[in-house]
Amino acid sequence: MKSLKKSTVLTAISVAAIVPMALLAVSINENKAEQRALNTVPPIKKLEPRSSEWGKHYQRQYDSYRQTKKSDKITDMLKENPALVVVWAGYGFSKDYNAPRGHYYILEDNINTLRTGGPVDGKTGPMPTACWTCKSTDVPRLIDKLGEEDYFTGKWARLGNEIANPVGCADCHDNETMKLTITRPYLKRGLDAEGSLKAADATHQDMRSLVCAQCHSEYYFKKTKWTDKNGQEQTAGIVTFPWANGFSVEDMEKYYDDINFVDWTHKVSKTPMLKAQHPGYEIYKTGAHGLNNVACADCHMPYVREGGVKYSSHNVGSPLEHMGTTCMNCHSHEEKSLKDTVARKLERKNQLSKTAMEVIAKAHLEAGKAWELGATEAEMKDILQDIRHAQWRWDYSIASHGSFFHAPEETLRILGSAVNIGQEARVKLRAVLAKYNAGDYVSPDFSTKEKAQQVIGLPYQKLVDEKMSFLNALRKEWIEEQKKKGLYDPQANEGIEFNTSYAPAKM
Repeated sequence: MKSLKKSTVLTAISVAAIVPMALLAVSINENKAEQRALNTVPPIKKLEPRSSEWGKHYQRQYDSYRQTKKSDKITDMLKENPALVVVWAGYGFSKDYNAPRGHYYILEDNINTLRTGGPVDGKTGPMPTACWTCKSTDVPRLIDKLGEEDYFTGKWARLGNEIANPVGCADCHDNETMKLTITRPYLKRGLDAEGSLKAADATHQDMRSLVCAQCHSEYYFKKTKWTDKNGQEQTAGIVTFPWANGFSVEDMEKYYDDINFVDWTHKVSKTPMLKAQHPGYEIYKTGAHGLNNVACADCHMPYVREGGVKYSSHNVGSPLEHMGTTCMNCHSHEEKSLKDTVARKLERKNQLSKTAMEVIAKAHLEAGKAWELGATEAEMKDILQDIRHAQWRWDYSIASHGSFFHAPEETLRILGSAVNIGQEARVKLRAVLAKYNAGDYVSPDFSTKEKAQQVIGLPYQKLVDEKMSFLNALRKEWIEEQKKKGLYDPQANEGIEFNTSYAPAKM
C-alpha cells in the first residue's frame, strides 16, 4: 500500500514537471516557426507603395510604424520664432513652417502646407516635382517608371494624382530579399562624389544609416537639360547632394559658392541665398555616435522582442522616449542624468540659435534700408556675401532637428560662426547707412509672426484662401484618381484629420 502511494506521488510529480516542459517546448517551437516565417520572404510586388501590403507579412514592424501617428501635434515655428519670417523673406518657409510630425503625417503635411501653394492644375503652383521626393513610397515607383529626368521635371502638382502613400516600407527595403536598399539614385552619386564611403562598399551597418540619409541630408535641385520621347528639350531639377568637397558646412558652402548656386534672392536684402534642407546625416557623421559607427537605426529604430521574436521597431522618433532599448544599451548613466544632459545641450543650442536669428534678420532689414537709400552694388557686395554665409551656417545647424544631440560641439561651433559673420555684416552696414545719413536706423518691429509677415509684405490671407480652394477641389480629384489606379491606401489615411497652423483642426 505504501509502495502504491509512493508510486502515485512520483507519477504526479513527474506529470507536474513534464507538462510545463512540454508547454515550453511547444512555445519555443511556435516561436521558432514564427521566426522562420519572418525570415521567409513573401511575394510582394516590386516597389509596392502601400505599406499595408508589406504589413500583411510583417505585422509587428507595420504596427510599430503606425505608432508614428501619435506624433500629431502641430507646432507653428513661425509663431514661436517670428525672426524666421524675416530671414526667409521671399522663400516658401516664410509662409508656413511647422515642426515636423511623425512619418505617418509626412505626406499630408507636405500637401497641406502653404509652401506648396494652391495649384489649380498640373502646371501651376510655386514648387517643382522634386518637393515630393522625400515624402512618399510612390517616388521610387515613379523614378523606376518614368526615369529620373522625367520625374524631376515640371511642377509639384503634375504628379499629385500619383503620390498617394507616405514614407514607408518600399523606401528602404528590397521586395525580393527584404534587405535594406537605396531607392534614391542621387544618394549613390553623392556618396561616390564624396568618396569616403562608396555606395557599392556599404555594409549592413552602413545601410542602417544610409536609408535614412536618402532624405535626412542637405540637397539642392540641379538644373539638368534633357530631351523627352517627343524630342522636346526639357529642364529637370534633380535632387543633388553637394558633397564633392566633403561633409562639413564649410565644404558645402564652398561647393555652392564655386558654382554660384542660389536657392532664392532675399525679398528685402536682395541677398543671393542658400536654404539648408535637413543635413542630419552630415552632422551626425561629425558627432560621437557617427564617429563610432552607431547607426541611425540603433537609436531611432531599436530592436525589441516579443516572445521569441526579435525585430526592429519602426516607430521612428526620439530615442529618449524608449531609453531602455536605446541609450541604455551603451550608456551606464541613469536615465534622468542623460535626459538632463540632453536638455542642457538643447537649451544652449536654442539660445545661440535665437541670437543668430535676431542678428541675421536685422542685417536683412538694414540691407534693405541701405538699398532704399541708394547704396551701390559695390558697397553691398561683401555685405551680401556675409549675410549669405551667416544665414547658411545658422540654417545648416538647425535644419537638422537633432543636431544638438548628434553633434553638440559642432552645432555650437557653426552657430557661433553664424553670429560672428552676421555681426560683421551689420558693422559694415552701419558704415553704409551712415554714409547715407541713416546711421541711427532701427529695424521695424518683427516680434510676432503677424508683424513679421507685414514687414516683408506677405499676403498671408490670400495664400490661405488659395490653399483652401486647392484642398477642396484639385486635391479631392487626386484622391479619386488614386483610388481608380489602385494606389490609395485607406490604412495610410486612417485617423488623419485636417490639422494645420492656418485653419481650424477640422475642415
